[in-house]
Amino acid sequence: MKIGEVEIKGKVVLGPMAGITFLSYREFMKPFGVAYSVSEMISDCGLSYGNKKTYAYFQTSEIDHPIALQLFGSQIDKTLDAIKILEENATYDILDINLGCPMPKVTKSGAGSGWLKDVKGLEKYMTAICKASHKPVTAKIRLGWDEKSINVFEVAPMLERCGVKAIAIHCRTSKQLYSGKADYEAIRGLKELIHVPLIVSGDIFSLDDAIKAQSITKADLIMVARGGVGNPNLVRQINEYFENGKRIENSSIDEQIEYAKEFAELHFKYRDEFIAVRELRGILPHFLFGFPGYKKIRLAISQAKSKEEMFEALERAKAIN
Repeated sequence: MKIGEVEIKGKVVLGPMAGITFLSYREFMKPFGVAYSVSEMISDCGLSYGNKKTYAYFQTSEIDHPIALQLFGSQIDKTLDAIKILEENATYDILDINLGCPMPKVTKSGAGSGWLKDVKGLEKYMTAICKASHKPVTAKIRLGWDEKSINVFEVAPMLERCGVKAIAIHCRTSKQLYSGKADYEAIRGLKELIHVPLIVSGDIFSLDDAIKAQSITKADLIMVARGGVGNPNLVRQINEYFENGKRIENSSIDEQIEYAKEFAELHFKYRDEFIAVRELRGILPHFLFGFPGYKKIRLAISQAKSKEEMFEALERAKAIN
């Protein structure tokens, strides 16, 4: 399938996660069969004001394609300025607009899922973005602001009319944040109302979750986010099942340790050791979750103060198992 003129191969979209889907993580996940990745959220104001940290979010590489850079904002002039900056300075394939982030620090300004409370304003906003962008525009939304204002069946077709080329739906309301269960039934039948690729998101932690979500929603693509952290083989499992009807076994502890090392090496390539160690402390334990001695391994990783100590902790995981 295509998103605009961008060819998409595979069934899995790597979803955006703050503090995780930086370049090293996207490069690590790509060989497992990621069809395309979405970056961490990028603030349009951060770009407009020349914030150096914000500029770091749009770093990409040759391996990291197709890549969608995800932008969020609430004022069209700032967003259009940001798009211009991205087009002049970044190498990317798709522009994704975040209309789904539920965090108060984002929604209080009307950005993220705050837009779901202003459908008319959102239509003007997205129409202007689609006209301005030279890259295909996608959007990620939620079911609605809360249970009393679920409007996904109104918003999704409207986004397509604006020019959006694919729509990802996290099957929770904004008020739910990440609590409760994703409600795939809430978008049953939506696929028949739109003509662009539909991407289902929310609670995809296993192959069976992906099968259930797709069977109910008939989505073209499946977004893997938190469920893939520390479980990269999930991407391969989903692709193999939907392409060939076969199930791949879960990874062994030895394979998981090697995956963790591979990701860590990539991350140290892009980050200062001091910063990388602290970021990896929160991510690497996910690779060992569910295996014997997990608590001891997590503690050792959390106490690591250098690259060497971090790899030593991973080696000790082999001995425990």
